[in-house]
Amino acid sequence: MKSTTQAVKPVLFVLTSHGLKGNTGEPTGFYLGEVTHPLAVLDAAGIPVEFASIDGGEPPVDGLDLNDKFNGRYWNSDGFRQAIRNTIRLADVAPQNYSAVFFAGGHGAMWDFPTNPAVNDVAREIYEAGGVVAAVCHGPAALVNVTLNNGAWLVAGKNVAAFTNDEERAVKLDEVVPFLLASTLTARGAHHHPAADWTAKVVVDGRLVTGQNPQSATGVGEAIRDLLTA
Repeated sequence: MKSTTQAVKPVLFVLTSHGLKGNTGEPTGFYLGEVTHPLAVLDAAGIPVEFASIDGGEPPVDGLDLNDKFNGRYWNSDGFRQAIRNTIRLADVAPQNYSAVFFAGGHGAMWDFPTNPAVNDVAREIYEAGGVVAAVCHGPAALVNVTLNNGAWLVAGKNVAAFTNDEERAVKLDEVVPFLLASTLTARGAHHHPAADWTAKVVVDGRLVTGQNPQSATGVGEAIRDLLTA
């Protein structure tokens, strides 16, 4: 295992900039616990993190449960809040500066992750340079349209986890989201491995790390850490 004092390039956390659940008028955004839980793991390992969002600036937040110890710790941190207010626009990042990219969930990701060209470019460049690509919950929406330089889908033939169709139905948003995430990943050739609703499920396939739901966020962080320090 590498010493935590040995330089590891930062992990790029990517957040959605989309703030509404379809035409419902209900707010959404990035899910706070899906950022703070893996962030806590990487911070403890001494691995630096930088933040980007689709549009840059301050993205909308969902899941603002400050009774969660990690949410409370970071949301009340001036450094974290400053970083969130000033995220880099994803199209402006230099992928070669990062060891990994992590796509956080939140329902907003279903609308702007799959259609943003920078998502494809950043994920492909980091992955093909030997870096880690990771996502949790609705974050794998970033992966449904990512193609490699040979034209193949990134997820084709890969084992993955993601927010399940059953979980989408449970929150009564299966007819609001633009597509069902698990079904679309499967259509791209991925092997989707669901666990029971709201139970932690993390799948690591080489340098691709995916998690099913908010309960999986810590485990995704641990998997990123382990890959970067192996």
